[in-house]
Amino acid sequence: MQKVIEWDQECEACGATGIYVGFAERDGFGVVCSRCEGSGKQEMKMTYTPFRARKRRKGMRRVLQINPGIGVGRGKEKEYALDAFGGMTYEMWWEGFEFLQGQEMRKFTCPAWWYQSADYKKKPDWDECGGMLGRSFSACEHFPHKNGCWDRFDQEQKD
Repeated sequence: MQKVIEWDQECEACGATGIYVGFAERDGFGVVCSRCEGSGKQEMKMTYTPFRARKRRKGMRRVLQINPGIGVGRGKEKEYALDAFGGMTYEMWWEGFEFLQGQEMRKFTCPAWWYQSADYKKKPDWDECGGMLGRSFSACEHFPHKNGCWDRFDQEQKD
């Protein structure tokens, strides 16, 4: 059953003045705000469905903690197994399992790339990663050997 909330609020476009001043209006000129039609008030209405329980999503097989912008799936030639992208099965996620070290998208990312989004506190701050500002992680000279970076990351996480 859907619910409705209605309220009046200050117009965000004109700051409740009824007069809009944009980049073209200067020297004391303004125009009647088109959003509130000069009233200074916005009448708001939101329809929503109250949350009762998390619903299952059909067709799910795997869940990733994050996706740093890489197309995931088997590909046209079914070249990748789904677990090549890391993550866990949908059932594990549904049951509440937490993402663990080793479930990252290691085949396609390095630790710095992954943890920039997954958990910034774990992002390595290695000298070898220096000078990456404004560059893609895949442009790093060490990226072709990222398995070594993951080994180092795993060792440092143990320590």
